Amino acid sequence: MSKKNFLRVLVFVLVAAIVVGCSEKKSQIKIEKVLLFGDSLMSGYGLPEDDHLSVVLEKSLKSDKYEIQIFNGSISGDTSSDGLDRIEDELSDTSYDLIIIGLGANDMLRRINPDQTKQNLEDIINIITSNNIKIILAGMIASPTNGLNYKKKFDKIYPDLSKKFELELIPFLLKGVALNPSLNQADGIHPNEKGVLIIAETIKKSITNFLKK
Repeated sequence: MSKKNFLRVLVFVLVAAIVVGCSEKKSQIKIEKVLLFGDSLMSGYGLPEDDHLSVVLEKSLKSDKYEIQIFNGSISGDTSSDGLDRIEDELSDTSYDLIIIGLGANDMLRRINPDQTKQNLEDIINIITSNNIKIILAGMIASPTNGLNYKKKFDKIYPDLSKKFELELIPFLLKGVALNPSLNQADGIHPNEKGVLIIAETIKKSITNFLKK
């Protein structure tokens, strides 16, 4: 074999190895069990079970041929501190591949110091990652009625944590739903069945993007 042909073969082999390596890396991401770990915005508050976010999201994923189970680990009224108190017990029940953290809304409503909320979420993230479980962080935005200084500090929590831990981020869980009367229950806070459909699509998009990495 001539030197020129040898080099051509060598280049081909190297390129093939890189392609195979990339394919193997991509196939390593396997998601079968997902936990929604949040508060009433994820728990299905005020809705029949068939309209709970976990049920709607799982059906939507399976309709697109994703064999993924969605577990509802969200509790109405939970703050980030409550989530921190129960995360280890939650992890002892089932072996999850991915957890979507959706906490912080009740912290904001109670005007809990954003620094404390951020620390609680950071501790939750550390516990989850120490168990080798992937995370998607679902962000929340504070109401301007809390004051602009509070809003500025609170709104930075999620992008800051996403950057620090290199997490997939949903910038605002309620995008397209918040403040829309037709998509919320009578309290104006919790999504109705139409609002849940939109939130489910937001999370579904984040999960499918995660799988493509």
